[in-house]
Amino acid sequence: MKILVVGGGGREHAVCRKLHEEGTRVISFMKNQNPGIIRDSDKYFTGDELDHGEIIKVAKGENVDLVFVGPDPVLETPLVDNLLREGIRVASPNRNAARIETSKSFMRDLLSFYGIGGDVSFKAFTDTNEMRSWISDLGREFVVKPVGLTGGKGVKVMGDHFSTVEEGIREAEKILKRDGTVLLEEKLVGEEFSLQCFCDGNNVYPMPLAQDYKRALEGDKGPNTGGMGSITDSDGLLPFVDRSSYEISISTVKRVSDAMKKEGNEYHGIMYAQFMETAEGPKIVEINARFADPEGINVLSVMDSSLTETFLGIADGHVGNQPTFISKATVLKYIVPVGYGSDPRPGPLKIKKGVENSSRRLYYAAVSGTLWNVNMTTSRSLAAVGISDSIIEASVESDLVTEYIDGNFYIRRDIGTAPYMNSKLRRMRELKEAKHPG
Repeated sequence: MKILVVGGGGREHAVCRKLHEEGTRVISFMKNQNPGIIRDSDKYFTGDELDHGEIIKVAKGENVDLVFVGPDPVLETPLVDNLLREGIRVASPNRNAARIETSKSFMRDLLSFYGIGGDVSFKAFTDTNEMRSWISDLGREFVVKPVGLTGGKGVKVMGDHFSTVEEGIREAEKILKRDGTVLLEEKLVGEEFSLQCFCDGNNVYPMPLAQDYKRALEGDKGPNTGGMGSITDSDGLLPFVDRSSYEISISTVKRVSDAMKKEGNEYHGIMYAQFMETAEGPKIVEINARFADPEGINVLSVMDSSLTETFLGIADGHVGNQPTFISKATVLKYIVPVGYGSDPRPGPLKIKKGVENSSRRLYYAAVSGTLWNVNMTTSRSLAAVGISDSIIEASVESDLVTEYIDGNFYIRRDIGTAPYMNSKLRRMRELKEAKHPG
């Protein structure tokens, strides 16, 4: 079996590593020379990941059995559609299906039209006066979003990024001037969580729940980033998300998949839904068309069934058996350049041998170099993953990875720690008690 993986980040390294460990021949195509991906590939190519014509040449020239696309901007190109026209199997959604991520207004309209639970009040605008009227009618805090892809960095939340209605309108007008359209949504309060599912066009197969931490600094302060780290728990849930909310979330993703099929956009690939666990239950924040980064790395680190067979099932329309995961918690903390999120100052990192064991893994992200000496870019560099029986223990294991890294870098140490997790549990309990006293 020969699979072409497109993308050069930490998420794609996790995919390549899992496939390689299964004995699958990995061909990779990426814009950087990621040393982890190079190690786990039989052959690699570098180039523009948005050059779909060049990627198709590689797929045909290497006679691959299947292609998997990692980064979201690539899904916005005609790559998948053209691969399918060439008779090459793909375990990622085509361009129309990927609109569930690439167009936030398409996603919200779909949820609204099919009455899919967990939706929120929203509207896309091209006019400032209409925005003012809608905000007045909403009567509560709101969120400002670009309609298209943002890399997790373009969303502005009232109370976090701006304080008043006028400040929010100014943020919206910046996007309006740039893009011609802006999306406003009601602000949700609670704990976010991610549900990633394998989708074969007919069924959805859930992975363990995860939570991502986008704010750059400890205590959830500082600017939004692509994600500073993430957690999963040993039971597949999260301490602040119960079984009922988990089942509701799976049902919601299944209804989205069914709606896409009715719309003529049968969905084959990874569907990643981000929810907010609120006092009223889970609400949809956004839906994405690929593995989350970093949450995808967490789940792939503990997947013990075949990713190769799952990808084939996705492409062929029948995954069959539910993919399985070992009963371990994971904590991922991204090693990033100092100043990441505002004024990143990249430099070299040296990695000592012995960094990995059964409880620790290291994945390479936006770096180039060798396995032991890498050069950071302005983005996330290395993913330090701890694996243990509890989130708190896995957090300790993740920190131990950094003892093998020499250089000037930043990492959020608070992710998965006991004080931080307890504060989340307390906050969720207070929200529900305030909504349902007694």
